[in-house]
Amino acid sequence: MEIAQLSLMPDTLDRYMSEINRLPLISREEETTLARRWRDHQDIDAAHQLICGHLRFVVKIANEYRSYGMRLLDLIQEGNIGLMLAVKKFDPERGIRLITYAVWWIRAYIQNFIIHSWSLVKIGTTQAQKKLFFKLSQAREAIRNLTGDADAEEIGRHLELRGSAVEEMSGRMSGRDSSLDLERFEGAEETFLDHLPDERENQEEALMRRQEEGRREETIATALAALNERERHIVHERILAEVPRTLQDVADEYGITRERVRQLEKNAMEKLRKLLAPA
Repeated sequence: MEIAQLSLMPDTLDRYMSEINRLPLISREEETTLARRWRDHQDIDAAHQLICGHLRFVVKIANEYRSYGMRLLDLIQEGNIGLMLAVKKFDPERGIRLITYAVWWIRAYIQNFIIHSWSLVKIGTTQAQKKLFFKLSQAREAIRNLTGDADAEEIGRHLELRGSAVEEMSGRMSGRDSSLDLERFEGAEETFLDHLPDERENQEEALMRRQEEGRREETIATALAALNERERHIVHERILAEVPRTLQDVADEYGITRERVRQLEKNAMEKLRKLLAPA
């Protein structure tokens, strides 16, 4: 059973903060008791109390990511999903507090949201790229404070990554999405869309391609018609079918051996090659 969604759906950040600040924090003993009730009995009320008792921690973590230009409520919402998953998986017998375990899940959901919202183009697919995305600005600032210069190679050494990886991520982060309908410059009557090349094939090329495909299909059909019925069936089932059948399947259908099917297939393909060979 999935953990129920929280009933708190605020319209504004102020209202949300007012709501969660009235929720009581949970002691270690209460946390253990509630976690056992959820684990052993799937007690939704216990899970709800665990989640509500840690919502303010999610806000604290979400605030660390405000510099990425996302709405704080969106970051909090993603962090709350991570918290709910952590509650679902939490083992109270491991001797650690829930928030210690949940921090990883909260950060993971917030970071994934930022990366997926940053650009329509995937900006970080590997763990190294995701680490670089969130550490790049921090590392650059730290190095500048120490040396006054923060080139890609220096940042790469600091993060134990290649300088080329740093340069690539810097380019991705600086190239935010923009609309093709934007004016090329202020007051212009033309947009970026007006200057996109039309890469579709022209009508003459499309007609020639269709005619060539038609001739090829006709040639293949003529060659297949020259085979006997069994050869034609074997070629279709073994080669032309969307899901080719095995030698054993075809052998069972005809009541012959796999080796005989293989021989018939080989002979049929030899005939087709001769028939399809250029004159």
